[in-house]
Amino acid sequence: MMADPHFEELREETAEAVCEDELISVYTGLIHEDGRHEYYFGNDTGEAAELRETAAIQLGMMLRVLADRSDSSIDEIADLATERAEEIRLQ
Repeated sequence: MMADPHFEELREETAEAVCEDELISVYTGLIHEDGRHEYYFGNDTGEAAELRETAAIQLGMMLRVLADRSDSSIDEIADLATERAEEIRLQ
């Protein structure tokens, strides 16, 4: 049983939102019960500066939500995320 009863609803809402036509950037990170990680990142941007800005917005949103929900500071989450990012091998 999941700890958050609204998790299934959130999964459905996310799947619907990803199918919208006017998206310019999408990131989905999946963590499976067995520890496997999957991540999908795509942007409809043409310039490196646009990509940086879009990625920074996504990272900022994720940091804010994770910090708020985990009762941690943004810096604590960012430091931990930096450590994990260095461990992740892209495929």
